[in-house]
Amino acid sequence: MASIKNETTALNTGSSLIQNLMSPSAYPHPVAAVRLVETHISWVLLTGDYVYKIKKPVNFGFLDFSTLEQRRHYCHEELRLNRRLAEEWYLGVVKIAGSIEQPQIDGSGDTIEYAVKMRQFPTAMTLKDRTKSGAIGPAEIDRITDLLADFHANIAKTDAESPYGGSNNIKHWFDENYHHIRSRLKNSAQLRQLEAIEYWGEAEWQAKTGLMEQRKKDGFVRECHGDMHLGNMTFIDGNIILFDCIEFNPMLRWIDVISEVAFLMIDLLHFNLGTLAYRFLNRYLQQTGDYQGIRLLRYYLVYRALVLAKVSLLRSEQQHDDAMRAQNFTEYRIYADLAERFTETSRPILLITHGFSGSGKSHYASQLAERISAVQLRSDIERKRLYGFRAEQSSGSRMGGGIYSEDASRKTYERLACLAQTVFEAGFSVIVDATFLKIAQRKQFRQLAVCCGVPFRILDFQAGDQVLIQRILQRQHQDASEATIEVLQRQQQTAEPLRTEDQDDVIAIDSESDQAIAVLLSELA
Repeated sequence: MASIKNETTALNTGSSLIQNLMSPSAYPHPVAAVRLVETHISWVLLTGDYVYKIKKPVNFGFLDFSTLEQRRHYCHEELRLNRRLAEEWYLGVVKIAGSIEQPQIDGSGDTIEYAVKMRQFPTAMTLKDRTKSGAIGPAEIDRITDLLADFHANIAKTDAESPYGGSNNIKHWFDENYHHIRSRLKNSAQLRQLEAIEYWGEAEWQAKTGLMEQRKKDGFVRECHGDMHLGNMTFIDGNIILFDCIEFNPMLRWIDVISEVAFLMIDLLHFNLGTLAYRFLNRYLQQTGDYQGIRLLRYYLVYRALVLAKVSLLRSEQQHDDAMRAQNFTEYRIYADLAERFTETSRPILLITHGFSGSGKSHYASQLAERISAVQLRSDIERKRLYGFRAEQSSGSRMGGGIYSEDASRKTYERLACLAQTVFEAGFSVIVDATFLKIAQRKQFRQLAVCCGVPFRILDFQAGDQVLIQRILQRQHQDASEATIEVLQRQQQTAEPLRTEDQDDVIAIDSESDQAIAVLLSELA
């Protein structure tokens, strides 16, 4: 009780300080007006040229800003971490001197508070704001994905001795959400929903704890951003800027990279942008090759939804306006429903493509994966990854040789089958994007579907010779595929046509038609 009273007193004192920092005279540079943005853990003062972020004197368990020294420390941590992604925007840590009644930013005398000083973004439009106005699409998602994949590839990794990222730590932070949520719920149906999610989370953790430990050993636990959602991204001069990393608890940023992927997916799904969520997932997996991580994706999707549900309740509690409290509680229900959704068992499906180079397989498989929440496995990318080449890198192989030899093709299809099984076991549908011009290749995946107990369909993409040639010429040197006109001619000469046993499973697609995706969705409904 005493700690709650002390925290309330500190918050009231902090609120008085913030009110007095609304005066332009409190700043060492010209200020016309000050605007305040408040979160559940910070006060953010926008002055025109600069932003000052002040931490609230709160202790939520998962973060503790209750002393001035802790707030100073975490200001410096915020600076260090965010300079990895937005160095030119994070300028330094400044003290606030003077008194509560007459504070001075970067003033002389005793320090009464600390703030992180940033350049103010030229627009207040985060990607969250752009999403609400319908101004975020595939191009923005692709830029975010490229940035995140590169970031994950270059940040610090754990080792076996690290205190971070073990399965017990993961479980602790998953379960920690229940304490904050349960104590703030009064509706019996919502409490039952939370109990069901908790039961699933315990069972899933028991099943996946070994994998969690293995991924830590393999270096997939890294010093990530930690708070990867659209509200912490902005678009400036053609560039995506990621900001506001988690600084307040290393346990919450030293995480499995797939947990970070799950955070952005949940945010996109929250805004009903499922196609963009799965575009992001597929592009990330194709760039990183981290298909083993998808085995933990549902666990982390539930976890991230619970985190955002918890934050919504905390924000609701701090609101003085009834309408804002109600809005935050509505947000809680959306996130709780998302968490529940990923605890439910779904029956995945195995789709394989069939067709010559240039027939539109990859183009339409990508669109279809986004629409049906599936994972697209591209043979062109996985073949190159298997032999140590980047997707856009030329292998220098001659037709029928190098990475396109018969043996290399056999190994590529084996790899695709192995990855497909991994994705099935994680509860997601798969589209295997390859030519599948050989009977043995199609038979291999039909048998895989039988063994895994999932439905099987063949997407047969068709186009005229002139269209095939035009598409191949247009994409040369711009895609993972290294197909040429000579390769197309060889395919046409050696292809083994679909057999009678295939026909019941075939969906024929005219890839020259504007209705190709509509036909696919209708056939799969």
